[in-house]
Amino acid sequence: MRKKLIAANWKMNKTPDETRAFFREFLPLVAGHTRDEIVVCPPYTSAAAALEAAIGSSVAIGVQNVHWKADGAFTGEISAPMLLSLGVTHVIVGHSERRQYFGETDDTVNLRLKTALEAGLTAICCVGEVLEEREAGLTDDVLRRQCVRAFHAISAKKAAKMTVAYEPVWAIGTGKTATPELAAAAHAVIRREAAEVFGEEFAAGLRILYGGSVKPDNASTLMAQEEIDGALVGGASLDAKSLAGIVKY
Repeated sequence: MRKKLIAANWKMNKTPDETRAFFREFLPLVAGHTRDEIVVCPPYTSAAAALEAAIGSSVAIGVQNVHWKADGAFTGEISAPMLLSLGVTHVIVGHSERRQYFGETDDTVNLRLKTALEAGLTAICCVGEVLEEREAGLTDDVLRRQCVRAFHAISAKKAAKMTVAYEPVWAIGTGKTATPELAAAAHAVIRREAAEVFGEEFAAGLRILYGGSVKPDNASTLMAQEEIDGALVGGASLDAKSLAGIVKY
């Protein structure tokens, strides 16, 4: 039985003070919730505030990216050793906005994923198709390609701390949501690809999250699908009551 994971991606939102205020409201709403794992991924500048605010709770803290080098002349980047020194446990890799706006490729996603896993971080690796690919019937091909490239040269042992997030790009921040059946079918493609690369036993235990306009009013329908093992939540995670509503789907 795969334990579901609800991951909040705050993107470029919330100062440290706003982060502390969020946790003051959010933590009492999910106190005692053990059915699902919860992780919140604030901007780097609010990670320390989030870590401090979450002390004593079951909520884990992650960030939204990691570089593949331990140090060096990479202006604006953050390394795995830096993240470990902070105390975060999770990292998002390959989000569609990184691919769309900042030149992320399947190959750099692989480098970041490999580095995160080797550092012992729980990596949430994002894959998903754009609208044109969906309309052209290319969704399965795109997912297979992204998975093959992302998983390249990573052992099943190292990948044990990996989670995959399926995020149809056309559903992110648009209010559109893939039907539960469409999402489950995409998750099945990802799981088959994981089985090809890492083996059937690994694939059976791999958590695959859905991301794309997840809200309190559609969370329960999505989570009812056997193939959906949680959610990567964007805009709806910025409000404490909204995120709690998703956690308690």
